[in-house]
Amino acid sequence: MAQNRTPLRYPGGKQKLTPFVLEILKANNLEGGHYVEPYAGGAGVAMELLIAGNVSHVHLNDSSFPIYAFWNSVLTHSEEFCRRISRSLLNIEEWREHREIMKNPMNHSELDVGFSTFYLNRTNRSGVLSAGVIGGNDQSGKWKIDARFPRNELIRRIELIAGFHDSISLLNTDAEKVITDYIPTLPENTLIYCDPPYFEKASTLYLNHYAPGDHERISQIIQQQQRDKKWIVSYDGVNQILKYYEFRRKFLYELQYNAAKAYKGSEVFIFSDNLVVPRSSELPYISVALKANSRKLHQPAELAKLAMREAKFNSAKQLVCQQ
Repeated sequence: MAQNRTPLRYPGGKQKLTPFVLEILKANNLEGGHYVEPYAGGAGVAMELLIAGNVSHVHLNDSSFPIYAFWNSVLTHSEEFCRRISRSLLNIEEWREHREIMKNPMNHSELDVGFSTFYLNRTNRSGVLSAGVIGGNDQSGKWKIDARFPRNELIRRIELIAGFHDSISLLNTDAEKVITDYIPTLPENTLIYCDPPYFEKASTLYLNHYAPGDHERISQIIQQQQRDKKWIVSYDGVNQILKYYEFRRKFLYELQYNAAKAYKGSEVFIFSDNLVVPRSSELPYISVALKANSRKLHQPAELAKLAMREAKFNSAKQLVCQQ
């Protein structure tokens, strides 16, 4: 597990959590089924599950055209994509050329945009497309532009993923449309993993990010439109997010990621009412959180209490709207 199947470096990427997602699949008899990421990004979990044979088909969406262009180029032009990797000069002049393409993506081919996205992701600090180049423009830093560009390994990953092109569906639309229009058409044995942009500091990490009101709206859509689906949501564990999902089972845990510098912060996992949550995990930090929250996560009486609180809240809200 967690063998870095994805070619992208992604801020807040959740590939380290793949073992826990697999444990959720097993606990809910969803192995061999479909798996959806409305916010795909680096798609680290999806690629690991698919390549390992844990799911039969993955559905990836990203509202960012450059990210979509990358994935579509990998699946439809993998040979040319790998050729460009092998021929890359990895110098500042070339880096600037790719940066210019990203400034005006509509003036270039999808392959050009997809490769420039990949190039900047591998050569920029922390993989942030809007960040500066590793080592600085004068390349005087300890690490140089090629520090995160292992050509042979990256080519291997892309060739491996391209071999699964028939098992990958790509979308480039708003996550809200995926949830309301696309997911309802999928088989019953489907797990949805929503990993929206972080509530805090998202504007410095992603091309597309949400305003506070967007986070609240998408939380309502997830909870209202997917009542019959099995889903999980992960976020930075801030009070606003906990409030938006106050009637759902959840737990906080510590996850370290890197974006400009190593950061260890509180994250939250949120679960649909019909999902069986594992009681332990091979990931120590997840297992600790599961055991600490066992009563809230696993006792039917606790779930019933949340449902009752939600019903009272909705009734009071309806009365206010009628006045």
